Amino acid sequence: MRKDIKIPEVKDVYVAAVYEQHPEYKTMDWNAYIINDRKDPLEMILIVTSGSNEKQITPAMRHSIKLLPAKYFAKIEFLQEKLLKLDNKFSVTFFADDKMYERTFTLPQNSIRESALTEIPIMNLKGILAD
Repeated sequence: MRKDIKIPEVKDVYVAAVYEQHPEYKTMDWNAYIINDRKDPLEMILIVTSGSNEKQITPAMRHSIKLLPAKYFAKIEFLQEKLLKLDNKFSVTFFADDKMYERTFTLPQNSIRESALTEIPIMNLKGILAD
């Protein structure tokens, strides 16, 4: 029975920590985003985030997005400075092509730093892509 369940591979969907200026306070902040680089929209997105290391664990935070158009992105959450020292996990579930997709993205502890910035797809900003 289990062998009959096919979970399609998630392609062209990313989670990234983006280093950007806060529009009101003019501070440089890290924010987590989900990016849809597919040619079709993502529907009913559920994102569960958590952080942990050997000594600490954060409570799970749940976020939902009804629709994320093709070639677009949406902010998930602000990443506080103390979270950057933890392994940050983003469990993402969504529907596309009448199928359910699921993948967990990880930003390892201390990987979110200015020296590791790269170009982020679709956004034209710099940040760090989650594995």
